[in-house]
Amino acid sequence: MRRRRPCAHRAGPPTRPPARPPAASCRPRFAAARRAVADLRPRRQRPARRSRERRPRARARQAKTLDELERILADFDACPLRFTAKNLVFADGNPKARVMFLGEAPGADEDRIGKPFMGRSGQLLDKMMKAIGLDRTSAYVANIVPWRPPGNRNPTPQEVAVCRPFVERQIELVDPDLIVCLGAPATQTLTGTKDGILRTRGRLFPYKLPNREVKLLATLHPAFLLRQPVQKRLAWRDFRSLRALLDGKA
Repeated sequence: MRRRRPCAHRAGPPTRPPARPPAASCRPRFAAARRAVADLRPRRQRPARRSRERRPRARARQAKTLDELERILADFDACPLRFTAKNLVFADGNPKARVMFLGEAPGADEDRIGKPFMGRSGQLLDKMMKAIGLDRTSAYVANIVPWRPPGNRNPTPQEVAVCRPFVERQIELVDPDLIVCLGAPATQTLTGTKDGILRTRGRLFPYKLPNREVKLLATLHPAFLLRQPVQKRLAWRDFRSLRALLDGKA
């Protein structure tokens, strides 16, 4: 008699192979190795904070005279323009004058000679001053950046910010009755306005000195007038206003 096979649903549960004992974890060994490698690597040193003597504003405040300020600027190495320019272009004219003219930055001629406004734009500025009875014996001329940018490019905002404490100290030491900003960069740096020079020219801004408040007049830069001679009529209006201010008629 044939023996019947047992049905699948009657069969017992399938047998499983015995479980292997858990292997020892290698994470602790890897963690220890990582720590050992990290100890061998040179630790990155934090850059030392600049000493107070190297900060632009602190350095500028050390100057008690214009000669001291010029010497401090000559030794100041936090502005990269110092290493690409030939000369420090500090100022020209009479430091006891009532009016101070401020431009943007030196050009090739100024960098070669070491004085501001020596090229074609300087010749035009001299003619404009002469038309209202001024010259470099009765005016003081400087720039907000005392080194020439490479290729006569505009100074960057970072370069202007580094040099700003020095020109502010220069203004304090000269103590002029009137400040004339030639062009947008000088006007924007000293007044904080964002407007272009064609909107700000002819306007008077207050400028605070340690002991008093003086007037600041914005006008067009002579280099701009050489490129656009038709705008000279606007600059002439501004210089007539300057003459009236000096004469106490405005």
